[in-house]
This record gives sequence, structure tokens and C-alpha cells, in this order.
Amino acid sequence: MDRNVYSLVLLDDVVDAVDKLAYERSTSRSGLINQILADYLSCPIPENRIRDIFTCMEKMFAGMDGFQLRDPPSDSMISIRSALHYRYRPTVRYALELYRKCEPYVGELRVSFRTQNEELLGLSEEFFRFWNSLETQWIGNRFRGGHIPCSIDPGRYSRQLQCSRAEEEQTNERIARAILLYIREFDSAMKKYVCGPDGTEKTEREIEGEYLDYLKKAMIKAMIL
Repeated sequence: MDRNVYSLVLLDDVVDAVDKLAYERSTSRSGLINQILADYLSCPIPENRIRDIFTCMEKMFAGMDGFQLRDPPSDSMISIRSALHYRYRPTVRYALELYRKCEPYVGELRVSFRTQNEELLGLSEEFFRFWNSLETQWIGNRFRGGHIPCSIDPGRYSRQLQCSRAEEEQTNERIARAILLYIREFDSAMKKYVCGPDGTEKTEREIEGEYLDYLKKAMIKAMIL
């Protein structure tokens, strides 16, 4: 759905009210007016789909421990925090951006560690590379060129999320659940790797076993991202 520039003549008081509400919702004047008109005219727009997915995720996360949702920085992004059982209790931030068009990718997940600890940053990079090799081995053939679309740096990881090719699986609730389950699996594996007391080799075997269990359930429900 393309965007174009149109001229509207509005009263100053109306514009002031729109700007105030747009600020409260962390959106732009144009974005809010577009949303109001789309709702009034029952016109389907990508922003409504994104909002519905985020609403579903918020309800699902409400029943889970260990995650804290933050106020969304924009209409297309949601932020989630998770605490590590590590010295000084650093936090991990998940920033999820959803695209207006969901083919072939529905959005991008960005993970960042809020710490200056060099040891933790090194461990995080080790885990990100291990996770990428794990995904490449087991689901790489589902992506173009057999490579998971991701980038890795110390303390930072980003990965594009691929939508199910089956149209019946592309409902907002299914997409929300698929993303949530992926974040939960990633978070659990990361904490086990970074904070676990066992040796690296044993920890990696445990994570791989749990990941394969996750994949079996995801395959049955067509929820792999």
C-alpha cells in the first residue's frame, strides 16, 4: 500500500489536538490522521495489522514471567526487556520492528546488552555465533541462499523474521505467537549459555536439544520464523 502527499485544510485547534494526541501515541501528525480516517472508513492498512500484532503480543507477554514491555518508541516498534542472572544484574533489550509489508520478512528483531562488561560482551557474541550456526544447520534451507539473515557484533544481534508462506498462517494472532515463542526460546538459550554453571560443550548440547524440541512444536503449528 503506497503513501502519497495530499493537502488538507484544517482548523488550527484541530491540528493542535491532533499534534497533542500524536505526541502521546509516539506517532506523527500524518500517521495519526491516516489512522483515524482508516478506522472511521474501515479501511485495512498496514498500521492496523502491526497494531493488532503488538496488542496480541502484549496480552501473551502479560502471562509470562521474566519479560517487561516498554512503551513503544514508534508505531512499528515494540521494546521488551529481560534481566540476566549475572553480576550487576544487566538487562537485555529486544527491539522488534514490524514491516509494513510482510513478504518475505515480517520484521526484524534486534537484541542488545545494556552493559560495559567486556567478559559479558564476549560471551554474548559467542552465543550469537553459536545460535546462528544452530539455526543455519536446522532451518537454513528455509531462507534464501541457505543463510539466516542476521548480523552479529559484541553485545548486539539482529535477525530478520520470515513470515510463513502459507496464507492461512499469516493471521495477526499466529504471527504474534510465532514471534513471542521465538523470543522466549532465544532468551532461554541465551541465559543458559551466558549464565549457566556448566561447561560450554555441555551447555551447547542442552541448548540444541531444547531448540529441536521448539522446532518440532513450531513445525506442527507452522510457526517457524
